[in-house]
Formats: sequence, C-alpha cells, structure tokens
Amino acid sequence: MSGVNKVILVGNLGAKPEATFTKSGIPMTKFRIATTEWIGKDESGNKKEHTEWHRIVTWRGLAEVCDKYLDKGTKVYIEGKIRTNKWTGDDNVTRYTTEIIADNMVILTPKGTRESVPEMEVDAPGVYPSSSGTSFPPKDSGTGGGATNVDLDKDEDLDNTFL
Repeated sequence: MSGVNKVILVGNLGAKPEATFTKSGIPMTKFRIATTEWIGKDESGNKKEHTEWHRIVTWRGLAEVCDKYLDKGTKVYIEGKIRTNKWTGDDNVTRYTTEIIADNMVILTPKGTRESVPEMEVDAPGVYPSSSGTSFPPKDSGTGGGATNVDLDKDEDLDNTFL
C-alpha cells in the first residue's frame, strides 16, 4: 500500500501571487498563505494565537486562475501535497524548502470584497481545479501580453521542474 500525501489549508494570502513560466513554457505561481489557530489563553485571560506561513505552488490552469484572481488578503481553501526541495546556496550550505503543491483552490473571500474579480466571471466561493484555457499571465502584468499557449491536457512530469 502506498502512502498518502494530502494537505488541506484555509488561510489568507500574504501578497499577490508571483507568476512565471518554467523553461518549457508551463505557467506556475508561487504565493504564501497564513493560517492562524487559537492555542489557549495567556496569564491575563486573553486568547493566544499561532500563525503559520505556508508556501504554495500552483501549475498550469490553476496558476493562471491564481494569478488573475488572487490578491493580498484573499482567503482561500487549498488542497494539495507537501513537497520538500533540497538545494545548495551560494555559500555551499545545503538548505531545504517545504512547499504545498496545490491541486485545487477555492476563493472564500466574498465576491463584493474582491475588487479585482469581475462579478460576471466568478461567483464566490469559486472552485478552480488545475485546468483552464485562459492566457497567462494577464496582458496588464508587465509581460507585454506574449503569453505562451500551453496544452493543459499534456501529461508532463513536473516533479523536478522548479525555477
């Protein structure tokens, strides 16, 4: 029997997603979300909380949707898997980065509070699986609108494709 690598998070974005392409032209975004939990009370009886930051990576159509509709402060539901990358810095020190590779995302912020989302295109909450046919990144993102069309149904091994 194989193992299970499943993560479910609900949190708020710390900043707008960073959109980019791999060398082979596959769209991806990276962003961080904060999850906060109550962990008890302090000596004064005030609630104590703990905030954890999670690095999220999205690919293909889901990356396009995240780039287009997510912004700092947006509350999202994320489903995915944990991936740890090992790398060596310029100082020859081995480092590790743990990320959540997102398979699905739901926008939880109500539609009226998401200024960048056109009302006729998205209903809140919106479910965005990892495939879509939209261009990426949007023309106003400073890339000159020269987005490469990607075959989202093409099965490529992305496990070792990191920028």
